[in-house]
Amino acid sequence: MINRKAIGYITANYTSKENSVLLENRPLASVPFMGRYRLIDFPLSNMMNAGIRTVGVVLPNNYRSLVDHLGSGREWELDRKKGGLFLLQGSAFGTAKKGMRFLLRDIINNRMLFERATEPYVVMSATNIVFNMNIADVIDAHERSGAGVTMIYKKCDRSLDDVGRLIIGDAGRVQSFERGCNYGDNEFLDCFIINRELLLKICDDYASLDYLDVFEATKNDYGRVDVCSYEFKGMAVGMFNEKTYYERSMEMLNPDVMHQLFTHERPIMTKAHDTPPAKYSSDSNARNSFVSAGCRIDGSVLGSILSRDVVVEKGAYVSNSIIMQGCVIKRGARVENAILDKNNVVEPGTMVCGTPDHTLAVRKAPSEN
Repeated sequence: MINRKAIGYITANYTSKENSVLLENRPLASVPFMGRYRLIDFPLSNMMNAGIRTVGVVLPNNYRSLVDHLGSGREWELDRKKGGLFLLQGSAFGTAKKGMRFLLRDIINNRMLFERATEPYVVMSATNIVFNMNIADVIDAHERSGAGVTMIYKKCDRSLDDVGRLIIGDAGRVQSFERGCNYGDNEFLDCFIINRELLLKICDDYASLDYLDVFEATKNDYGRVDVCSYEFKGMAVGMFNEKTYYERSMEMLNPDVMHQLFTHERPIMTKAHDTPPAKYSSDSNARNSFVSAGCRIDGSVLGSILSRDVVVEKGAYVSNSIIMQGCVIKRGARVENAILDKNNVVEPGTMVCGTPDHTLAVRKAPSEN
């Protein structure tokens, strides 16, 4: 069913406040998650499952991996003659202030997406807080509220510096927006619904502040712009640096946690690959791990996440690690508490080890092509 009430806008033109080898060749939005997914799959799937069939994605300057992953948008039912997937140009200064998600300049530069739409609302989302929710319910609640903006939040379950905090008053109205959350605060999930006409008015009224995030630019006008809130009571997983990325990924190995994010009712879609199933030899030992298609396991894999086409040779040992596509762990090698980016080869007898408190991240190896 097509949702006639809203279009989607996903911002990928931002990066982490902390430097990471995982972001040297890709934006946050295309960082792999749970072996087969990318972070952008979650907001795209939320919109697809809500029936939204027009989505604009704002690209960063290092867009290659993101464009390769998105393609025509077929997996998210966005390869359409009317509407569909729009890849939007990000501002050259879009990542000048790291961690800024909804840059007003990007919205203004791509206002044609909103001007050409006929739907009354826009669902706007970032990519590094992943959750699975019924966005259609939020759109309906926003419509009933009569508000100009509805910000989605959840009760914070851990202290976080990189997220927004909502101060909520009577009738669920948002009084202010601050940075940083403590346990029990109202954590903004970087997703909100806004009236399309109001968004266009903001583009006009705040054009001189286009170097700011939209919420920073408008924070003194919450009395004039009616901002409502919607509480999400499910699980949301925020990844802001290598540490939180590793920790949140490892939590997914608990089936009770994973099933809160991946449900049959609202599937998470991703780019399809024609890859054969993983192959395990009779001498292999794989436990409590997520092993993707195309892997060959002859050694030991414990408590780890393996992307497509990873090879663990006989006598090799992988524990508490994230191994990305195309890596080879050779005979007698040992990988523990580590993140190995794509195409790395761990030579025989080599040890690549971090500690439980300090994960070792290894940058992507150059491709042979």
